[in-house]
Amino acid sequence: MHKSITNLNLIKEDLKSKIKNYQNIKIIAVSKTFPIETIEPLIEHGHREYGENKVQEAISKWTDIKLSNPNIKLHLIGKLQTNKVKFALEIFDYIHSVDNKKLAKKIADEELKQNKKIKIFLQINIGNEEQKSGVNKDSLEDLYLYCKNLNLNVIGLMCIPPMEQKTEIFFKEMKLLAKKFNLLELSMGMSADYIEAAKNSATYLRIGSNIFGKRG
Repeated sequence: MHKSITNLNLIKEDLKSKIKNYQNIKIIAVSKTFPIETIEPLIEHGHREYGENKVQEAISKWTDIKLSNPNIKLHLIGKLQTNKVKFALEIFDYIHSVDNKKLAKKIADEELKQNKKIKIFLQINIGNEEQKSGVNKDSLEDLYLYCKNLNLNVIGLMCIPPMEQKTEIFFKEMKLLAKKFNLLELSMGMSADYIEAAKNSATYLRIGSNIFGKRG
């Protein structure tokens, strides 16, 4: 059995042993920077959810694969520039990084042109870090209502908490925010803290190195 499949199964067993509703959690295999040859064993194994950071990389890696594997769901977990929205909608099924009105409007306009609906997470800068993307917590309601008025399919919230602090504090805060806006999905938790995220109602875990190994 390929190492990535073994690793994925270990993560699933870990979740099963520690999380009550583990069946509701989807694992996004973060395949950014890894060549398609590294990812193919997992695709053949039947895993469906994959995460990429860059639109151009996703197009070159996944266009043919998605045509022959229509069940695969591709998640954009990196920052999206407005000039890449057209191409993002052509390849991705989910965007996890919507954090401003300009981007939201561009996605809405492009959805009409392509006659396509995409699933959207609003990214929150949960630790108020200057260097990180994400909408400020105080501006979340305004952005959420704006997106709803554009008829965007906002399904949940996403965060990348400060790594030097205890991430569980931020996951708890995210859980409360999702409840406040009656959003069912939470994209949070990575290789180092996915159990803490799952304990706080994460529904999408973004796991890369624990599945594919360290990046070069």
